[in-house]
Amino acid sequence: MKIKPVVKGLLTFIPGMQSILPSTGTGGTNSAYWCYGIWLKHLTLLWENGTHTIPNTIAELGPGDSIGTGLAAMLCGANNYYAMDVVKHSNIETNLVIFDELIELIKSRAKRPTKGWPDIDKYYDDTLFPSHILTDELLEETLSEKRISAIRNAIKNPEYQNEGVTIKYMVPWSADNTIEEETVDVILSHSVLQEIAELEGAYRALYLWLKPNGMMTHQIDFGAQYFADTWNGHRAYPEFLWTIIKGRRPYLINRQPPSVHVDFLKKNKFKITCLLKSYREDGIPRSKLSAYWRNITDDDFTCDGAVIQAKKQVPGAE
Repeated sequence: MKIKPVVKGLLTFIPGMQSILPSTGTGGTNSAYWCYGIWLKHLTLLWENGTHTIPNTIAELGPGDSIGTGLAAMLCGANNYYAMDVVKHSNIETNLVIFDELIELIKSRAKRPTKGWPDIDKYYDDTLFPSHILTDELLEETLSEKRISAIRNAIKNPEYQNEGVTIKYMVPWSADNTIEEETVDVILSHSVLQEIAELEGAYRALYLWLKPNGMMTHQIDFGAQYFADTWNGHRAYPEFLWTIIKGRRPYLINRQPPSVHVDFLKKNKFKITCLLKSYREDGIPRSKLSAYWRNITDDDFTCDGAVIQAKKQVPGAE
């Protein structure tokens, strides 16, 4: 057991302490190249699973230190972008820097970043770029000076709505009516759903926001992050101790395994179109699990990550 997370959790119960505890940001989205790679990954997998258009309206859960992933989507043709976070991490200055770097990456058809999981290189061309999706004809239009200027103005001014381009950064989001029902084409998250406390309510809200046949694409990390010395050590903590660790933090890993996400998807009438999982055999043995997790299935016990894509089914459709 690691002591530091327990101490930090206890400190959050002291009035005013949470605001002065050190923050290291969320990581990842302070890099344009990282955001570029995340967008290419989700876009490519959506394409391979039947979504053969660039979404007009995209919503992202937990964009983090910048809205770079959404900006990459806009530079590839999306017109409306909702960025929803629990805590404000992003700022206009950072977003403008990331935006300029993304323009150059997409203009140069930069190859995808270092190979990660899942391996989708087979879907890219010889230069490791999805040229079958982001064609020269498409990018000539989406990277026009007029459009780039419109996106830049939208970054600078949250109220900007012109040239068919809108960006809305909503912090905090916590209600079903944060976005108007049936207005979103694609909802994306990357290493976020493992930190949402009320998962069932979140999946219900996602269903409401999506248009009929709209798509969701999520990559979920089931590891312990910095809460344990082993990737699955977070499931060794008994419930009372995990409550202390959580404290009054605005978000924390929820420890829910992949089967819970699948169950909520089915309950909320989603059709799963892609389910990829990664597994590990190391970490703590089953005998070290807390009583709450002792009967977890073998699949959930060894799964450390998943990519899940799902479609909002039209009522009456099979």
